[in-house]
Amino acid sequence: MSRIGERKLNIPEGVTVEINKNVITVKGPKGELSYEFSNLVNVLVEDNKVITKQVKNTKTANIMQGTTNSLINNMLIGVSTGFSKSLEAVGVGYRFSVSGNKITVNAGYSHPIVIETPSDLKVTSESNTEITIHGFDKQKVSEFAANVRKIREPEPYKGKGIRYKDEHVRRKEGKKAS
Repeated sequence: MSRIGERKLNIPEGVTVEINKNVITVKGPKGELSYEFSNLVNVLVEDNKVITKQVKNTKTANIMQGTTNSLINNMLIGVSTGFSKSLEAVGVGYRFSVSGNKITVNAGYSHPIVIETPSDLKVTSESNTEITIHGFDKQKVSEFAANVRKIREPEPYKGKGIRYKDEHVRRKEGKKAS
């Protein structure tokens, strides 16, 4: 039996949940998200709570119950409070500059790299080496942050590159002098 799938999700204030056949739509102050769930799972709304139940007690139904519950929880959090990811550039000359819906990244290449942000995400700059990506869809926020990080991933010898704010980069020792 799925432990995550059995939890009852509280619906925050100002958020409405609608279920139409196999599609759940969550509306809140930040935006609107919808998800088409599997036929192996039933989703119910009772007493301001969202409950997921298995149709049949099989391994696949158990997996889908936990996945569906987790995705609905992320939808509820996203439309009520939102998600954010912070990135920092570590290295000499490594920096970000945000102007409108474009991010210019200087990451040690011979040219700056310009990335256009999706329309439903917002990027703010705390300093020229730190940016924060805000949005209500956890998958889009995380995917965009990963794409920005992919421009220059942190390397293990000097630690230079673009990393998440709370990320720890394991350092290697390098060559030893004889």
